[in-house]
Amino acid sequence: MMMNAYMNQYQTNQIFTASQEQILIMLYDGAIRFCRQALVASDAGNVTMKLERISKTFAIITEFSNSLNHEIGGDIAADLDGLYHFMLRELNSARKDTTGDHLRNVERLLVDLRQTWGEAVEINKKDQGMALKHQEVEQDAQVPVKRLSAAG
Repeated sequence: MMMNAYMNQYQTNQIFTASQEQILIMLYDGAIRFCRQALVASDAGNVTMKLERISKTFAIITEFSNSLNHEIGGDIAADLDGLYHFMLRELNSARKDTTGDHLRNVERLLVDLRQTWGEAVEINKKDQGMALKHQEVEQDAQVPVKRLSAAG
């Protein structure tokens, strides 16, 4: 019981200290995990768990859709919104489906999107690191000039 409390505190701290990009990745990971759990529950004939996990996946994807900024995102935001709405329709169909096909479609899309966002986050980190390094080099180059003018 005590270990569970520590784990909950760790997870809470992880969320509060995460960047927006890290939270996005965590949400994708959660949606993928819930979708996979729904598949396992479906295969096991556990309808209650299947529906609970579909609902959790549905809630995350709905949040993805609601958080899109169409003014800034333009065509990309519109494309993502269409993809999210397709997944929501698939999840609705999955509630009555016993084959798992609809859940597998959603899982595949979530995994692909998570990978794409993960790559975008890494590229963004590298770009920010390069910009910071460039800024530090420029500042270092200005330091001797400041010392000379202060001395002379």
